Amino acid sequence: MIYLIALIIVLVAAVIQIFWLGINIEDPVERAGRRGEEIATDIISRVLTDDDILLTNVRISFEGSRSEVDNLIINSHGVFIIEAKNYVGELVGGLDDYEWKKYKITPGGDIYCKTVKNPIKQVKRQIYILSHILRQHKLDVWVDGYVILLEKNSPVDDNMILESLSDIDKAIHGLGSNRLSDREIDIITDIFD
Repeated sequence: MIYLIALIIVLVAAVIQIFWLGINIEDPVERAGRRGEEIATDIISRVLTDDDILLTNVRISFEGSRSEVDNLIINSHGVFIIEAKNYVGELVGGLDDYEWKKYKITPGGDIYCKTVKNPIKQVKRQIYILSHILRQHKLDVWVDGYVILLEKNSPVDDNMILESLSDIDKAIHGLGSNRLSDREIDIITDIFD
């Protein structure tokens, strides 16, 4: 009986810690991903001007397809998606592969292999969804998409991979033909904010 009372006290204390004190029981992989997104957002913020609008963790959906955009930048140069990945280890895969392999060597010398989604494919899907949402609002706006691999370990060489502050700045402030008016910027911001 005393063991049962002790068990109940321990369980109640655990519930109090989790719900009232905010103890974090988040999965370590999810925590690392979230931390990577925060780092990428901080890096992106370094090149933003006063006229740039940065929205983070934007949930989008179109005809049953759902996604979450890590970083959505809206400015007079256009609409830009920047997906952040914090993949530690060696990545192996091709530009058009649906998945890549991630190899990680432990301090003890063991090699682990995990399959991860190709972030370039993910961004292309997000571009598709975002473009359709904008068209539903009568906006014919080109959407550009990019990937930041925080470990700079991309297995492919592609214009969608951003590796430096300069790359990010050129991507979102380049002098392309995609110019947005203040009105379009306001409408787009209202849709996703």
